[in-house]
Amino acid sequence: MKLLDEDETNNPALSVVNLVDVFLVLIAALLIAIAQNPMNPFLQENVTVIKNAGEPDMEMVIKNGNTIETYTSSGEVGTGDGVKAGVAYKMADGSLVYVPESQRHQ
Repeated sequence: MKLLDEDETNNPALSVVNLVDVFLVLIAALLIAIAQNPMNPFLQENVTVIKNAGEPDMEMVIKNGNTIETYTSSGEVGTGDGVKAGVAYKMADGSLVYVPESQRHQ
């Protein structure tokens, strides 16, 4: 039995295995902490995330419940028929104010 004890205490591979075990536990704890981060937008039920806003490669990710849809911009300007819905004003602080067009009864 004394031979087994000497082999175990002088084997450097055992200390490396123990270090790997410690790092695996640390990595698992970090992954759990990141997954439960309250700042993670995808923890909410309904979320819309816009990546690269205003750029030609803009992308929009929409999560409704368990469904996730992705829309990628083609970079083209949309056209079509429509009516004026209102007016948007840019304020001095950079915010936008939308004023809907009043309903006209004719």
